[in-house]
Amino acid sequence: MINVMKKIKSVGVVGAGTMGSALAQKFAQEGFNVILADRALEYVNKGLVGIKTVLNEGLEKKVFTAEQIEKFIANIKVTDNLNDLRNCDIVIEAIYEDFNAKIELFKNLSDILSPDAIIATNTSSFSVTELSAAVKDHSRFVGLHFFFHAAKNRLVEIIPGLKTSEKTLKEVYRFSVQAGKDPIYTKDAYGFAVNRFFVPWLNEAVRLLDEPGITIEAIDEVCMKTFGIGMGPFALMNATGVPIAMHAQKTLEIYGPAYKTATGLIKQVDRKENWNIKTENNPISDDARKLINERMLGCIFFVCSQILEENVCSAIDLNKGAKIGLKWKKGPVDLMKYYGDMMVKKLVEGYSTIYKEKVPTGIAEESWEMEYVTLSQSKGTAVITMNRPEDMNALNEEVVKQLDDKFSKAESDPTVDTIILTGSGKAFVAGADIRFFVKNIKNNTINKIIDFTKYGQEVFEKIDKSPKKVIALLNGLALGGGLELAICADEIYALPKVNVAFPETGIGIYPGLGGTQRTALRVGNGLAKYLILTGKMLNASEAVEIGLIDKIITIDEMFEMLNGGELPAIEKKEFSGKWVAYSELYKHNNYNSILEDSFENGALEKEELEKVRKSMRVKAPIAMQFAEELINEAKGPASELKKLEAIFTTDDALLGLSSIGQKVVYSGK
Repeated sequence: MINVMKKIKSVGVVGAGTMGSALAQKFAQEGFNVILADRALEYVNKGLVGIKTVLNEGLEKKVFTAEQIEKFIANIKVTDNLNDLRNCDIVIEAIYEDFNAKIELFKNLSDILSPDAIIATNTSSFSVTELSAAVKDHSRFVGLHFFFHAAKNRLVEIIPGLKTSEKTLKEVYRFSVQAGKDPIYTKDAYGFAVNRFFVPWLNEAVRLLDEPGITIEAIDEVCMKTFGIGMGPFALMNATGVPIAMHAQKTLEIYGPAYKTATGLIKQVDRKENWNIKTENNPISDDARKLINERMLGCIFFVCSQILEENVCSAIDLNKGAKIGLKWKKGPVDLMKYYGDMMVKKLVEGYSTIYKEKVPTGIAEESWEMEYVTLSQSKGTAVITMNRPEDMNALNEEVVKQLDDKFSKAESDPTVDTIILTGSGKAFVAGADIRFFVKNIKNNTINKIIDFTKYGQEVFEKIDKSPKKVIALLNGLALGGGLELAICADEIYALPKVNVAFPETGIGIYPGLGGTQRTALRVGNGLAKYLILTGKMLNASEAVEIGLIDKIITIDEMFEMLNGGELPAIEKKEFSGKWVAYSELYKHNNYNSILEDSFENGALEKEELEKVRKSMRVKAPIAMQFAEELINEAKGPASELKKLEAIFTTDDALLGLSSIGQKVVYSGK
């Protein structure tokens, strides 16, 4: 029997409540054929009305067009008959958290669905292995735990039961990516990864109310600042439902006394009321602030250290869970690294003492290592994946070091003949980590920026000159340093929704990882200037037209490539039409002459010409000057290093890098 990976095209969702409806909406948006089922038509029709309401809100905000919404809705069918799901490739259960009800549903689905269909549970409370007992083939049963709001939140936890097959795991991973999700793997343990630490964090907030002088408002305010979140624990419980927090905590009590449900939480549920959050801001004493901070951090560090000790998930997936699923600016592992070994140990020991718990071994600093760049191999193909989707795979010192290590390992492997560079999440690589630049400009440590850029150039040069075939597979946004990384490859493939750009001159700097040099070699001097001086964002089709990208592929072709399949054929072609006009304009004129209206136009239409000039008027003048000089000199990537100190000490660089997403006026200083 040939072990072929199933391509999921049709999706069943059982349960038309808030979660099920959101899932149906998201799957429909991503092009799947969806059947939304519930026990009565009134429930599915209500769910469909909810979907239309959310989509229409998106229409008002110009997220969707009317034509798109019509297409999304056409992808959804509704039913109150489970037999209508018989031809689905995967069916996801999203009913209320009742074990017996879920078991009964899975028994019915097991009789109805084809033997190769996947059955998934969205449970947040129960064991996947225990639920799988209801189906005939345990190998095709898996946990897929999505997060609110499921049409917008990108996180999904993939949880194998004891008998879930590797093939099923690969299929649901592929499905999750196709559905626009960022998947993480966790063991089948109560709470999985995210709820295991998040729910006790809510519970600990309630326990703190037993301390003298501690208020709901103080806890929410301190937590918002400490964890980089928009809502504190009490506001969050009010938004998602206080009873949900209590019931979720009850399922975690199996882990020990630190997990015992707070008496105050039980009483609040009995009152059937939300928490009373007062609007006035009373000052918080230093002692109260310190107590709240230490207890809430202690809770997170204690539980997350247990998660790492038990290998429930990896450190990086734990961090992703918080940053993607909960929208925390700083993940638990980020916070551990920030506070350091001594402080983490102190807080965990203090927390363990309060609840008479054993200090977990996951407290050790070596447990905090995160793999931002992964390496896998299939047949003769090595796949290097930028694995930091919560930060758009942005390049920093650690990421570049890991890229170097992984590429060197793949390159030295005699069984590897092709190396694929790709990304996870919405981006291939969305440039360098801007915070690194801002921090070092303000600290007057420009030398660190120069050292980082020099090392990055060395790594990129290694990729560029590799004797092995190097493929860049753009899964999403490729900006700045990400596009510079891509053009180090021999061939560049991209998914249809990919966008690429060099935004540097718009933020006060210029491309410093070979962008001014390798781009000119790929598309010519004129178009390189056009792209860098205007910061023009190209879609995948436009990038193919000028030869910046070699070929657009489907997501199915992408997965076949990642699994060692044949590379789609590339047809080389010369750019034409308006691209020739852009090329000629920038080849024969400098940026000043174009802005000052003293240039040779050639064939560019007046309207297009004005768009170009409008784009350049808001760019940093010194950055444009340096970029143009570097392109004209054509002395190779190392030449970009010579102007780094000059550009990063300009007022424009600090202004631009500190004002991402805002309109600024550059002084040219």
